[in-house]
Amino acid sequence: MEELESIGLAKWGKLLLDEDDLQALLQGRRTDMLRLENLRFEGLHIAQLDTKLSLRQNEEGKIELLLHPIYRDIEAPNYLTKDEAEKLERGEVANVEKFITDEEGKSKQVLIEFDKETNEYVITDTEQIIAPDAVNGMKLTAEQKKKYRKGQEVEMPDGTAFQYTAVKKEGMRSNKLHLIASLIMDGGISFVLYKLLHGLFGKKRDEKQATQLSPQYREAYKEFQKWQKERQAQTEQAPETELQSDEEQFLSR
Repeated sequence: MEELESIGLAKWGKLLLDEDDLQALLQGRRTDMLRLENLRFEGLHIAQLDTKLSLRQNEEGKIELLLHPIYRDIEAPNYLTKDEAEKLERGEVANVEKFITDEEGKSKQVLIEFDKETNEYVITDTEQIIAPDAVNGMKLTAEQKKKYRKGQEVEMPDGTAFQYTAVKKEGMRSNKLHLIASLIMDGGISFVLYKLLHGLFGKKRDEKQATQLSPQYREAYKEFQKWQKERQAQTEQAPETELQSDEEQFLSR
């Protein structure tokens, strides 16, 4: 909390982030570009800084706030070929998938993207990418989930197409402005309503069609509303000491 107050994004124990950026932080993603003013770090004064924010857990299990400013020089990971790096930086490909060896000598699969807003490579462990179980009420197959974790496009029967991205705060791109994803967790189901999504990488979106809601979306939205009401009722009934809001949990870290 002190870190957020030091950069002007919290005051008197209250967050000054908008809801979308807050949710992006809580769910392990990056915020949109934010302008921070009058920063002081180790005796240095920075009048203003444009940056994105994210959170990560350090080796001690504590949550750290990371700043992602606009870098002057681009530094590509050494496991990318020159051709792969150039295609990412020029925006010719959405991502590159690689098997690498981490610091502990273990092999892992990563998805590499390039954030043009910050001139920074964004690297995601594919095992950390959680594919939705259903979109607009339609279940994803095992193959579709695999494609999603690889950052590839997935298309559903109602014409909704989407793909994972770590560059945008929503964590997803789509040919539709809105969609509803659902996840089965701990024996229950959770919904995520995605709003105002960015278009699919490298494709021009028909904005008229992007606003059209399919019958599947409308049915899924009814289920989302029902779930939301049930969740709200449970929150009101639960003792305050046992159930905190997302923001309260964040502030208590």
